[in-house]
Amino acid sequence: MIKVKGADAGVGAMNRRKILQAAEKCFAQFGLKGTAVQLIADEAGLPKTNVLYYFKTKQELYVAVLEETLSLWNSHFDKATVNDDPAMVLAAYIAEKMEVSRTHPLASKIFAMEIINGAQNLSGYFDEEHALWMQGRLAVIDAWIAAGKLPPIEGEYLLYTIWASTQHYADFSAQITRLRGKKMTKADFENATKQVIKLVLGGCGLAVPEAFKE
Repeated sequence: MIKVKGADAGVGAMNRRKILQAAEKCFAQFGLKGTAVQLIADEAGLPKTNVLYYFKTKQELYVAVLEETLSLWNSHFDKATVNDDPAMVLAAYIAEKMEVSRTHPLASKIFAMEIINGAQNLSGYFDEEHALWMQGRLAVIDAWIAAGKLPPIEGEYLLYTIWASTQHYADFSAQITRLRGKKMTKADFENATKQVIKLVLGGCGLAVPEAFKE
């Protein structure tokens, strides 16, 4: 990570943000192979040399975009324990992921393309941090089941279902728009969130918390 001091800190942070936003747009549209550093520079409105000052290679910039995408998916579910209410935790998790799909669809699409292409740029992450996260969340789900808070289900498939149901609204937004004849509004996303929560929690034998009914 580049460290800057004084007045340069604000400029550096602003330029880095511009570059990441431009890269996100370009990678989502053209993929890693189809995106040139010059294209990102043009999109950011900065010289190519500026882009390479903050990110030495296109690969480094691509990984930075992926890491930002993964950080967007940080959730209250990350710290949930057996003492928490599974209905509240799962409903909040679904709502958070739906909101990311609404506000950061390009980031989700880049991640999806990376996975489809074998996740070669995320191998270290998936081998370590993501695997540990998954193990921790499955342990919580199993603890809920043991405590009688959740009926016997396989937590792995529950998580896959949530990911598929929520990220679909970003990754396949073009399909949704064509089928609906228009883009989804914020109100549409709010309604879709309620429906996904209702479907997932209903499949788990859980009642939807009042906070997520309105």
